[in-house]
Amino acid sequence: MQPTMLERTVTAESLQPPVAEREPKAIPIHDTELHDDYAWLRDKGSPRVTAYLEAENAHTASVMAPTKPLQQRLYDEMLSHIKEDDVSYPYRDGAWEYITRTEKGKQYARFSRYPAGKPEEEAIILDVNQLAEGQPFMAIGGLAMSPDGKLLAYSTDNTGFRQYTLAIKNLETGATLADTAHRVGSIVWANDSKTLLYSTEDEQTKRQDRVFRHVVGSPQSDDAEIFHEEDERFNVGLGRTRDRKYLLLDASSHTTSEAWFLDAAQPEGFFTLFAERVDDEEYAVDHREGFFYIQTNRGADRFKLVRTPVNATSRDNWQEILPEQPDAPLEDFDLFAGFMVTTYRERGLPVLRVFDLDAAGLPIQPRDISFPDPAYEADGDVNRDFNTTVYRYAYQSPVRPGSIFEYNVATGESTLLKQQEVPGGFDASNYRAERLWFSAHDGTEVPVTLMYRISGEGLPAFERNGSRPLYVYGYGSYGYALPLGFSVARLSLLDRGLVVAYAHIRGGGELGDPWHDAGKMMVKRNTFTDFIETVEHLTSEGYGDPKRVAIEGGSAGGLLMGAVLNMKPEIFRVVLSHVPFVDVINTMLDASLPLTVAEYEEWGNPYEPEAFAYMRSYSPYDNLESLAGKPLPAILVKTSLNDSQVMYWEPAKYVAKLRTLKTDAAPLLLEINMDAGHGGASGRYDYLKEIAFDHAFLLTELRVAETISD
Repeated sequence: MQPTMLERTVTAESLQPPVAEREPKAIPIHDTELHDDYAWLRDKGSPRVTAYLEAENAHTASVMAPTKPLQQRLYDEMLSHIKEDDVSYPYRDGAWEYITRTEKGKQYARFSRYPAGKPEEEAIILDVNQLAEGQPFMAIGGLAMSPDGKLLAYSTDNTGFRQYTLAIKNLETGATLADTAHRVGSIVWANDSKTLLYSTEDEQTKRQDRVFRHVVGSPQSDDAEIFHEEDERFNVGLGRTRDRKYLLLDASSHTTSEAWFLDAAQPEGFFTLFAERVDDEEYAVDHREGFFYIQTNRGADRFKLVRTPVNATSRDNWQEILPEQPDAPLEDFDLFAGFMVTTYRERGLPVLRVFDLDAAGLPIQPRDISFPDPAYEADGDVNRDFNTTVYRYAYQSPVRPGSIFEYNVATGESTLLKQQEVPGGFDASNYRAERLWFSAHDGTEVPVTLMYRISGEGLPAFERNGSRPLYVYGYGSYGYALPLGFSVARLSLLDRGLVVAYAHIRGGGELGDPWHDAGKMMVKRNTFTDFIETVEHLTSEGYGDPKRVAIEGGSAGGLLMGAVLNMKPEIFRVVLSHVPFVDVINTMLDASLPLTVAEYEEWGNPYEPEAFAYMRSYSPYDNLESLAGKPLPAILVKTSLNDSQVMYWEPAKYVAKLRTLKTDAAPLLLEINMDAGHGGASGRYDYLKEIAFDHAFLLTELRVAETISD
């Protein structure tokens, strides 16, 4: 690969301590010694680690300096497509209607409400901009309104470490109460509007493992611990049934779940076990008129719906009411007094199916809400009223801005309530989305979503002739289905002629649990080969130029980036890797780190020899030697100092080691946000600047016209 416009301005050695100071670490495991020459980078806050990270940032800033005009242009473009002064469509909850506002020049939203039907009486209930004053980072973890509408419980994180502190605001006086708690997760009110239940995390592993009961006005020392989950694979969460009759407690791992319930009118009582956990069985519950409705994979890999009387919740009493669909996984269900809405996935795309409920509460007369695009995202919106006769849902596609609709259950008609306004000359007819499938090497059909601009000023009409740059995004872990929503940031790529592809590879959730299972544990390599074959299929079919391919992924998608780079570096021109999980072995051997033990069900337990060998065979950090001396793509790795999910030292070690193996002049950059966590900057303008930075790197390295000069 020829040197690019972004050549290194410093040597690898100038960014590392002398070899004698690197403190190599040897870990004996399965008759193997693991040497880690960069373990010293784990010493967060030490002067030399801070100096090293700052040196990396300075290096990146120096290399990227020529792209500043382009960054500004991209930022301005993206901002021009955002309605900065905007308000959400109101939703009803009790006697109030609630809205969210954004204001020009302000980084964060503000939450407001007014008495139903009286928008002129709008009052702010929480202004996140005020909470963020003097803070480099601010995020809201949860918002919970008391049933009487007088108290707002919320949690905040001001570091990015996803460590939230509870606060309670009296909405009648505007005062923030003295009541508080730390390391808070989920929050739920009892019906008396004075009892609050909250979960907390373990200090070391960040696992939500305890539940406390708090009475407003009492000191935290009086809070009673009412649940403790000891199994390190499990996290706890809180919720309530839509009819507000029961509080729910869920304890779940990646593969197993267990629910408990409590009368919401008697919060001083004890939770009742719904059905004891059984390994590899999951279930979720809601309530209607004396029956619990249960979504479960018991005897149904793609889930089914059953129900049982409140006084007989064991599995022996479960009655099937919607059987498993062999080609359509059941993802969710919304239960109301007179109807029910289920979310299935057919051919990897969501289907909202509405059922009436007969006199016995059984689903009848199914009908689907139809959608116009070949690829899209659709799910339920805010639906707080259990006795409603309408259903609110959200819809968007890669080429259609987000919209809120209201579906009339009696007539079957959908009414548009609000569509995201996209200023700046956006015209949806200029863009196209496609859905295609291809056969992987083992015959498995893999779906891909494509989007591109049909034509435009200075842009020839789209043809499958291999002339356009290609950008491919992937994830493929945890059963997570890539969302196919609209993005104003993506327009800057499409308008410059890029073909954007989302690879729905094995390990994700597009085709249900079997799709997830086919790309985890001892078959994780399917995820990587699917991605590589996606790129090769698209270029062979003329969707993109094989010499101008950019790829991107974050977190577990960053592992994907590292793995496919090790396997086939020659087919990529640019790699963007965000908060990448690249040091698989060292992280999974350290049970003191957040998430590790629970992750055994996704990646495997490295203390088992077979799992260790398999994980080590693909761990990006442990296989970088395969790249020694090879021409490499341009690589941008991004992380945050306060990341609680993938510690900053993973990408820092990865880049440090890769620098010693590189012999070409293509840039290898590491950027560390010193004030954020796993999701990057929290403010909307700051986050937009981060995207502009990424796109400037990508466009420059792809040699896209007009991107180098101002």
